[in-house]
Amino acid sequence: MNFFFNLRGTFVKQIAEDRPVAEAAMSPPRRSSSSHGDRTSTENLQKNNSSNSGVILDISTLKMAEVDSEVPPLPPRYRFRDLLLGDQTFQNDDRVQVEFYVNENTFKERLKLFFIKNQRSSLRIRLFNFSLKILTCALYILRVSLDNPKDTPCPMCQNNSLTNTTETPGEIKWGYIFWVNRRVPVWAIQVTVALISFLETMLITYLSYKGNIWEQIFQISFILEMINTVPFIITIFWPPLRNIFVPVFLNCWLAKGALENMINDFHRAIQRTHSAMFNQVFILICTLLCLVFTGACGIQHLERAGKELSLFDSFYFCIVTFSTVGYGDVTPQIWPSQLLVVILICVALVVLPLQFEELAYLWMESQKLGGNYSRHRAQTEKHVVLCVSSLKIDLLMDFLNEFYAHPRLQDYYVVILCPTEIDIQVRRILQIPLWSQRVIYLQGSALKDQDLMRAKMDDAEACFILSSRNEVDRTAADHQTILRAWAAKDFAPNCPLYVQILKPENKFHVKFADHVVCEEEFKYAMLALNCVCPATSTLVTLLVHTSRGQEGQLSPEQWQRTYGRCSGNEVYHIRLCDSKFFGEYDGKSFTYASFHAHKKYGVCLIGVKREDNKSIMLNPGPRHIMAATDTCYYINITKEENSAFIFKQEEKHNKGLPVTGLYDAPSRLPVHSIIASMVDQATSYGTVAIDLQNPDPPEESSKLTLPTENGAGSRRPSIAPVLEIADSSAILPCDLLSDQSEDETNQSDEEGSVGSDFVKGYPPNSPYIGSSPTLCHLLPQKAPFCCLRLDKGCTHNSFEDAKAYGFKNKLIIVSAEMAGNGLYNFIVPLRAYYRPRKELNPIVLLLDYPPDNHFLEAICCFPMVYFMAGTIDNLDNLLQCGIIYADNLVVVDKESTMSAEEDYMADAKTIVNVQTMFRLFPSLSIITELTHPSNMRFMQFRAKDCYSLALSKLEKVSCSGPGTETVTIERDKGSNLAFMFRLPFAAGRVFSISMLDTLLYQSFVKDYMIAIARLLLGLDTTPGSGYLCAMKITEEDLWIRTYGRLFQKLCSSSAEIPIGIYRTESHMFSTSEASSV
Repeated sequence: MNFFFNLRGTFVKQIAEDRPVAEAAMSPPRRSSSSHGDRTSTENLQKNNSSNSGVILDISTLKMAEVDSEVPPLPPRYRFRDLLLGDQTFQNDDRVQVEFYVNENTFKERLKLFFIKNQRSSLRIRLFNFSLKILTCALYILRVSLDNPKDTPCPMCQNNSLTNTTETPGEIKWGYIFWVNRRVPVWAIQVTVALISFLETMLITYLSYKGNIWEQIFQISFILEMINTVPFIITIFWPPLRNIFVPVFLNCWLAKGALENMINDFHRAIQRTHSAMFNQVFILICTLLCLVFTGACGIQHLERAGKELSLFDSFYFCIVTFSTVGYGDVTPQIWPSQLLVVILICVALVVLPLQFEELAYLWMESQKLGGNYSRHRAQTEKHVVLCVSSLKIDLLMDFLNEFYAHPRLQDYYVVILCPTEIDIQVRRILQIPLWSQRVIYLQGSALKDQDLMRAKMDDAEACFILSSRNEVDRTAADHQTILRAWAAKDFAPNCPLYVQILKPENKFHVKFADHVVCEEEFKYAMLALNCVCPATSTLVTLLVHTSRGQEGQLSPEQWQRTYGRCSGNEVYHIRLCDSKFFGEYDGKSFTYASFHAHKKYGVCLIGVKREDNKSIMLNPGPRHIMAATDTCYYINITKEENSAFIFKQEEKHNKGLPVTGLYDAPSRLPVHSIIASMVDQATSYGTVAIDLQNPDPPEESSKLTLPTENGAGSRRPSIAPVLEIADSSAILPCDLLSDQSEDETNQSDEEGSVGSDFVKGYPPNSPYIGSSPTLCHLLPQKAPFCCLRLDKGCTHNSFEDAKAYGFKNKLIIVSAEMAGNGLYNFIVPLRAYYRPRKELNPIVLLLDYPPDNHFLEAICCFPMVYFMAGTIDNLDNLLQCGIIYADNLVVVDKESTMSAEEDYMADAKTIVNVQTMFRLFPSLSIITELTHPSNMRFMQFRAKDCYSLALSKLEKVSCSGPGTETVTIERDKGSNLAFMFRLPFAAGRVFSISMLDTLLYQSFVKDYMIAIARLLLGLDTTPGSGYLCAMKITEEDLWIRTYGRLFQKLCSSSAEIPIGIYRTESHMFSTSEASSV
């Protein structure tokens, strides 16, 4: 589509008859042609541009408006384009052709354009001038090397020679100073060079003249030129002065100025520039060289009248003098040379400190800005860019420790791009040799292309953009992150982006990024699972944290050694056809492969991905048949490529020797244990998450029931084998819209009525764009907003507290500042379709500020979800929301606490409030989110608890600190989770979102980690994929005896894959307090 615009002009009445009328016109650019008459008509323009869009100024339709009727308009066929281009077809004596010049078309202006204004030609002129000055200095050195003072002629002396004069001891031979022995070839070359320099100087002075001739004459460069050129020109006309001394060595200062101007012109010509630091260092070096050269040549010449020093001795004396060493072996003997030394020292004391001061200032500024990342290094070495709003020491160390934990990333460079000045603690860390050689800090903004170019973003392997979670306004922090992501994508479209976002409603703005982690999504989902699957936060944190599994091996506690060793488990992947672990299970069921791989190699196969399917499935169950092209995801201490296979146990089995293995060891499980397992979605079995504090066993039949056929006698009960191919008759069809708990028998009418009015479906309203749809238990009809208020009655019910509702299950209370969109992800996992209806816990949201209607519209479809306004530091609010009937209290970190003057004091109010509730309600399970992980040691603090104090010593040993050799050993062997042995963290009672930063860092090497974490937490659902749940091990289940037999029992009975154990024990002390883990 083409739009044509018409410009209307105006004729102005002539003031005088002999004054021409000024006319102006504008024409669009067109291709040059050999003839001005070769033009393109409007019709041809329309035809040629029919497929293009744009704006074309059609000069052919310019119309003129008459101002005065006395001025007749031009005929239509005469156009302004013809007037400007000089159409020869139209002849009119009244019209005058006008030529316009960009520069004044005079001889002086043309010379100025060539010698001064034009970058390329002036660069050549300055290069030629610099070469002349260097040549004059070289000729001076050549003349000195050929000079013999005794053969110096003197036209003013008797016999034209200085050798015939009488010498008096101590007398200065002034003739040796004013006259030198200059040979004819050297003189000829010096005269030629001097003549060229003189003419060039006069020409440049004439072209630079701006009305003040004295300003031009008294310039230092002009005076030096006259001193070094005029005497040589005079010798052409007066031969007796051919041997007069001329201080040609002063041309070094002119060469210095020419070199500086030449570099500036070179930068202008190539449109690039070096840093100010480079220019200042260059000027300083040139100044030092000129001072040394001037001093060496001047002292050598003056000493001709005295001791006759060589040029090298003079150079040696200048170096020793300017370096303030002063050996004294070479010294000037006569007062003229001594005076010259004094002058040079004074000049050096004035010039050099100014140069060094400027250099120091630029160096300090460059240290703040960080300089540039070398283009050569960017093209030969690999690097990643880390963009942050403000860089804290904890964030930096978490990133560096996790990033460089992978062996193949040891040669990578990390370029940090931050708009703030580098922190003192960060500067100290970056000065450590471990980081100083591969971490580069640049002060700059990701929104500026110049700073992105300094970081060489277009050559980077990846760009990590992290949000500032410590900001009070988290939405504003997300907006900054979004702009940084857009700027990075615009500047380097091919650079992979790893973006951290805070609010889920802002996630769709960075959907184009390769990997995105939304903090509030992960945080609330993890806190929700902590209520039904204890210590889920600890499990996920250890899985996404790189460790060698050597933590706590020096501890006297058995659980700490086991816990530290198992903390090294991570998720890895490998193709089935390339795997030693799983290659033999091609054509077998997934459950069979997982069990036997665990039995034979000790690895836990948790998921698989088909070659033709981009989605990962966690525990697809026995119906999934493994194929050679499948990608297997497994949990192990290390990946298979780094494993060594030793088959000594098989040889012992063949010889009949006893072997203590994982599946037949006579170890005894504790009474209270919870198994976290991956449940197959395709089976009809459901896993019930029984809370730890509930001592009553479930009335339903357990999956770990003792087999009746082997229940008597001393013989150990047997477990059914895991089939290679699942028996389809043994697996009931899966119906996602039916509740398996409804089919259970031996239920009373009252129990059967619980949840009978719930339906399964997808939530109709999502609070933000980008939330994954999840099948949930829903109400048949949306609840009115008034019914969601727990502390106030309405027309539908008169209940005003939790006690009046008479809930049969324990409550889950969530204390938050406001109802953000992320809180929606806390409700969804607790109302997921695979949670049995009779096990659904009522959820009470205790909010500082009442939620808006938008949030209420999103949660009104979920059963047993209520809210009330209140705070946890108000006991009345706690009692009204039913804390006595609650099983779990989740305390979410509040944004208002981010404004603490001291960063680590942001958790002070939360910690004190939680400690108060811990004292008032000791049986309540409190799950707390903190801003800083280092504050975990204050959770459930007991000053006289000997066991907790013993654990704190282990934490101090694991972190950095001066002292014994044990400190170094633990720090070298262990990871950077210094708080991992703290009881609140190990028990899953405390959580910090910063612990999940490693999830984004690990995705650079393991691009599947975010997808697996979202599946584990229930944020995403994949058809055929399983889910995370927990089951309680009671004393009646101890006939299984070992974890390996438990693995076999779950695989053979319900096709579940256990992935971890949550164990509790009680420690009794001689003191009055006891610690419960």
